[in-house]
Amino acid sequence: MKNIIASGLIVFCLIGMSQTLAADQQPVVVDIKRMSLDTALRIARATIDQCRKEGVQVAVTVVDRGGHPQVVLRDVLAQDLTLRISQMKAYTAMSFNMATSAMEGRFTSPFSIGKVEGIVVSAGGIPVTASGNIIGGVGVSGAPSGETDEKCAKAGVAAVADDLEMATM
Repeated sequence: MKNIIASGLIVFCLIGMSQTLAADQQPVVVDIKRMSLDTALRIARATIDQCRKEGVQVAVTVVDRGGHPQVVLRDVLAQDLTLRISQMKAYTAMSFNMATSAMEGRFTSPFSIGKVEGIVVSAGGIPVTASGNIIGGVGVSGAPSGETDEKCAKAGVAAVADDLEMATM
């Protein structure tokens, strides 16, 4: 009986020590870097400008790291539906940290992640990163092809790429 009690106390002490070590290794709070409004707006404006050069009018949404819309712009002749689609493309790119074009054809089963509400796996969404960390996404909708949507999104991110890479993370 004494051996059982002694063993139990040893296990209890070891568990307590391991929890203390785990707690010491984890920060109490976690800093999350976010894009400034000006950066998100520069991405959106540069995206619209590129699409105009391509001869199309689109909607663009820039989401933050939480997937929340930070900037939403719709050019004059872009359909209303492009607003929702651009938001879903931005959210998807941010969530998976990859271009939505890279996901096309990836989710083909009837119950796959591609069928989850709010997820769009067609070209036109790309993640926004700073110093290798995901900080948001940009989605474009309204061009005749997803490839053009994505080209415009890439131009938007390229407009701030140097600033993002110099950002201290």
